[in-house]
Amino acid sequence: MIGSLRGRLLECGDDGHVLLEVGGVGYRLTVTPTTAYRLGDSGADEVFVHVHHHIREGDQALYAFLERSERAGFEALLSAHGVGPALALAVLGVHGPDELARVVADDDVAALCLVPGVGKKTAARLLVDLKGTLDLPVDVAVAAGDAPIAARSALAEVQEALAGLGYSSDEVRGVLADLAGDDPAELLREALRRLARA
Repeated sequence: MIGSLRGRLLECGDDGHVLLEVGGVGYRLTVTPTTAYRLGDSGADEVFVHVHHHIREGDQALYAFLERSERAGFEALLSAHGVGPALALAVLGVHGPDELARVVADDDVAALCLVPGVGKKTAARLLVDLKGTLDLPVDVAVAAGDAPIAARSALAEVQEALAGLGYSSDEVRGVLADLAGDDPAELLREALRRLARA
């Protein structure tokens, strides 16, 4: 099993794959859009990635992450009922590992519904499954217990605000797919800018 790779980035495509050369061998890795962006341009200096080597009947694939916590989140998602690599990557593409831990600790169904292809039933099931497999940091649990208002993520607040303004769930999902941050006001401004351009 391959657990990590260190090498030179040869290609960074728009299709969610990168090519990493290690000792003269090119490894095709599947990554989230955030990881692809952070890896930078092709031909960059040596990079190191944590790898999940996924093996199923007659097929193998490598999924790469810059942080160990991202790989841990990916593997926790894979252990949930009915979640395959594509959905696990989609979840991490919307919610990084820290945000995902907060979403699970807060039982934030609305935040998980921001992930394309995830409805309320799937989100509720994911929350139950992930509580047993995802390592929740102590500060996340404390924050959720001490501040009820923190029980909703910034993205969930923005989603509710946009829905209140009359935008459809598809429009909201589209503009929030790659937004990140913890300031609801700033996220809402950026979402409205994107909606105005669309």
